[in-house]
Amino acid sequence: MLLKNKTAVVYGAGGAVGGAVARAFAREGAAVYLAGRTTKTLGEVADDITAAGGEAEIAVVDALSEDAVESHLESVVKAAGAVDISFNSISLFQKDIQGTPLLELSLENFSRPITTYTRSHFLTARAAGRRMAVRGSGVILMNTPTPSRSSAPLIGGMGPAWAAIEALSRDLSAELAGRGVKTVVLRSTGMPETATIDVVYGLHSKTMGITVEQYQGIMDSLTHTHRPTTLAEVAEAAVFAASGRVPSMTGAVINLTGGGLAD
Repeated sequence: MLLKNKTAVVYGAGGAVGGAVARAFAREGAAVYLAGRTTKTLGEVADDITAAGGEAEIAVVDALSEDAVESHLESVVKAAGAVDISFNSISLFQKDIQGTPLLELSLENFSRPITTYTRSHFLTARAAGRRMAVRGSGVILMNTPTPSRSSAPLIGGMGPAWAAIEALSRDLSAELAGRGVKTVVLRSTGMPETATIDVVYGLHSKTMGITVEQYQGIMDSLTHTHRPTTLAEVAEAAVFAASGRVPSMTGAVINLTGGGLAD
């Protein structure tokens, strides 16, 4: 087990990506603390984990609230003794954010993903980093899709938001790697397995006047593999990054885009 005796906190754990990663962490031996907005979806992930013999605790946490994030993580440390892994996979409903040309987008809808994602990732990474640095070990993980680096139409403020997440990870590494804390971003394509991408691809295809299937085909054609990243692939990469098997891997992006982006 790659994560035996590790404690992991997953924000957005009730979502498709967060849930997949949380299940993978638990399968590899980590005690997983699931944080999110909805008790029902968190409970479903926790049930899956415990049914498979793993350990999971749930908590409703507002990942945009400084007090809520700090209070929850302090309770985790008190219960588990430490936090070894932090993974943020919060989501934002994309209607009115994507699918609209920039020249027609309101300032509010452009700014919302930038302020939401950067605020949440800063708060959760800072809370984890403070506690990890004291112990001299830990891994902070984030997830972005291809527009974090590539140019794409109709994504509004999401591209700048994802780019900011990757920049934040690099800057955290510059300050924390010397204290034993690593930061890694998992960069994937959009994943049709998630409900968010169902909405996003629908918004894009409607604006472009094509079917969702045609839009999916365009996205797939931009990769060498001619298919999107899978949830299982993101989860496996998260386990590997969290394991610390390669201590020099920090301030880095694990490229899961199937050749859609070349580093």
